[in-house]
Amino acid sequence: MDLSLSTETMGDRTIVRVGGEIDVYTAPKLREQLVELVNDGSFHLVVDMEGVDFLDSTGLGVLVGGLKRVRAHEGSLRLVCNQECILKIFRITGLTKVFPIHTSVEEAVAATD
Repeated sequence: MDLSLSTETMGDRTIVRVGGEIDVYTAPKLREQLVELVNDGSFHLVVDMEGVDFLDSTGLGVLVGGLKRVRAHEGSLRLVCNQECILKIFRITGLTKVFPIHTSVEEAVAATD
């Protein structure tokens, strides 16, 4: 399966909508998108993962790398995810302590954590 990406701006947040599978084959596409956004000055990102069917360790690495990149500019990276199979991966790896995870884009945009 392929990876679909789209972006939009809501206030000072940039929403990255992701669909499909984030794996060893598709993760570089997401990495490129996140790097490009930060290089263009978008330091407050919301990654909407509601359309993600699968996430592997390479995908997790890309998200952690994106978080490090925005934090270097005192930014933030919030995730939107409400699928139990994806949330379980974040719980097992302990990344729920690293990423703010929200149930909707609106909630993530409004959050001040």
